[in-house]
Amino acid sequence: MTEPPVSTPPPTLAHLSRITDDRGIVEHALFARPRVDATYCTDDAGRLLALSSRLAQDRYSMRLALSALSFLERAHRGEATFLLRHDARGTWDSDVSDDATGRALLGLATAAAFAPWPDVRSRSLALFDQAASFRSGHLRAAAYAALGAATLLREEPDHESARALLDDAPDFVTANAGESWPWPEARLSYANALLPLAALALAEVRDDATSATHALGILEWLARTEILDDHFSFTPVAGRGLRDERPQFDQQPIEAWAMTEACAFAYQYTRDAKWHHLARLAGSWFLGNNDVGVLVYDPATGGGYDGLAPDGVNLNQGAESTLSFVATMRELRVLETSPRLDGSNDAAGPYATSRRASSR
Repeated sequence: MTEPPVSTPPPTLAHLSRITDDRGIVEHALFARPRVDATYCTDDAGRLLALSSRLAQDRYSMRLALSALSFLERAHRGEATFLLRHDARGTWDSDVSDDATGRALLGLATAAAFAPWPDVRSRSLALFDQAASFRSGHLRAAAYAALGAATLLREEPDHESARALLDDAPDFVTANAGESWPWPEARLSYANALLPLAALALAEVRDDATSATHALGILEWLARTEILDDHFSFTPVAGRGLRDERPQFDQQPIEAWAMTEACAFAYQYTRDAKWHHLARLAGSWFLGNNDVGVLVYDPATGGGYDGLAPDGVNLNQGAESTLSFVATMRELRVLETSPRLDGSNDAAGPYATSRRASSR
């Protein structure tokens, strides 16, 4: 076994460019190649628009942003309705997904706030405003939309539709009864750190210190719950309850992305070094610091593998997994420009020591 990489791999849109064609980003891959029975998903288009707007210096960013935005414009069916998916022939199914709509709004708001291309910014803002009437009883869908609104309000504090969306946002981290399980759901499921992240973003925009403290407390509880020995052991696809044993599989890259982003946001909000460490610890899941001790990305392509199994990784490099990997590496690179205030090395910290990676 070899030590995990010391430096963060540079975030690159190269593999995302390989799996994006004139219709949009292909949902699934066979190893590093797009599946021949390609489908294209609104969830991935929203995430690709946000990421390419944040990585505008990448050579592929403008093409990918335009592809993702065009997909969202075609998927939009008026007001807060987006169709979920179409096939390689361009035939749309009739499904409408709250999660996909939430991710679309987050992507549109991020592009409206950060894309350096005027056409992308104006079209994204116009579509966000058309769809900002979206309200959902599903926590994660509402959380994605609220994060989008909060992102836009930081750049445009008087934006009316974003403000209205936030005003109607639910409490994402209302605790269940009982101190042993303060999570707002009976079980952990997917993208779990999204909920305290959205709660903290809302608290920041509202300048609500009490709510921020509660969100940070839930995020710290989640991080401690997800850490096993010296690394993150994330909730698997089947979810996790209070008494479930660990580790469990398959673990998904989106969990590492959500945790890294949430802890990085917590660090920027608090400047508390523990969040700096936890963000880097979560991101190191991709770099071999995980239950199996293997890389969860392909160094040759820059693509993210589709999951962590007991005997290694799923070698397919689909859209969600690669978006998760690249976005996480971007978060880690940003953290590297914001060193811990105590001046210590992030290779060690109060929660874990380094783990070794193998090529299994």
